[in-house]
Amino acid sequence: MTVPQLSTLDDRYDVNDLIGRGGMADVYRATDRLLGRQVAVKVLRETTEGPHRERFVEEARMLASLNHPGLITLLDAGFEADHPYLVMELVDGPTLAAAIGGAPMAPERVGHIGHQLAVVLDYAHDAGVVHRDVKPSNVLLCTGDRALLADFGIARLIGATEHHTRTGEALGSPAYLAPEQVAGEPLTAAADVFSLGLVLLEALTGIRAYVGSPIEAALSRLSTAPVIPDTLDPAWRSLITRMTSRDPADRPSAAQVAAELAPASTTGTPAGPWDSAAEATGELPITMAVPLAPLAPTDAASGTDGDPAPRLSGRSRWIALAVAALVVAVVAGVLVVRGTAGGKGDPQPTLPDGVPTRLQQPLSDLHQAVEGHGQ
Repeated sequence: MTVPQLSTLDDRYDVNDLIGRGGMADVYRATDRLLGRQVAVKVLRETTEGPHRERFVEEARMLASLNHPGLITLLDAGFEADHPYLVMELVDGPTLAAAIGGAPMAPERVGHIGHQLAVVLDYAHDAGVVHRDVKPSNVLLCTGDRALLADFGIARLIGATEHHTRTGEALGSPAYLAPEQVAGEPLTAAADVFSLGLVLLEALTGIRAYVGSPIEAALSRLSTAPVIPDTLDPAWRSLITRMTSRDPADRPSAAQVAAELAPASTTGTPAGPWDSAAEATGELPITMAVPLAPLAPTDAASGTDGDPAPRLSGRSRWIALAVAALVVAVVAGVLVVRGTAGGKGDPQPTLPDGVPTRLQQPLSDLHQAVEGHGQ
């Protein structure tokens, strides 16, 4: 689905060049006539009518009330031909994905960035908000490696515009989804911690933990823990292992991650391998313009068991899922073949034989979210 040709929004925002495209939205650089400043305008491709429009407005109002140095403030919101749009600050700077560039980053730098991301996630989680799509390309680096987290809660806002409900609303980037997102289960703050763990691991190694097609990358984490090299400092290995535990109950909170990554100067404890007391000097090159979107409320948290399961054994449901995923990987060989059923505007995946029934709908939803809206 495409958005209408844009020139001016609400007689205030002069739309200039297209600066980014995602699976469900187009992003433009625009000029705010009233305040004479450059802004980013994100226009969602889905149209909104009736109760869906009301929900979008309610979500946007909530997002605009949030304030944190690691977040970009939502400046305005509206509709253009029934397409919702968001107006945000325009921040120029490289993404963490560009900074990694396929090569390991210094542990001290990763710790400095990771601490900031954990702090802002902790703030959001305290407000009852889950990001849902923590990934390197959603982390913007400004002068002195000040980290800003982009697209906060955009998946939930997009959900507010849809005319159907995705199972678990598991929208996000397949390479960084938590196992519970893959399975279409209710999300908690622990999903963001899992994704952040994968981001830190990639920054430290220069290698993405889960690769392949969207469904392949998503399914693989149900049967395989991320590979954490023995060459990493034991403190890093311990932290990332806990953050990427298959059972959400076994993961540390964002606040705990922030505390472990905090520089020695703020904790009064001996410096760890990620001591960020000596920050990088000089300005980072400005390579691209990346708009940031704010947060959205999380689903109601599911009940937790009294006794968290060990990381690899987990609760019985994860055992079943892991076994099923292994069978799929061995028997099917190729985990996904893109199908053509459903017409041009509604591509459907052809799932291999052996995928458990409970996973078929979430995986189809994930495929639709990633592939079905165009890039």
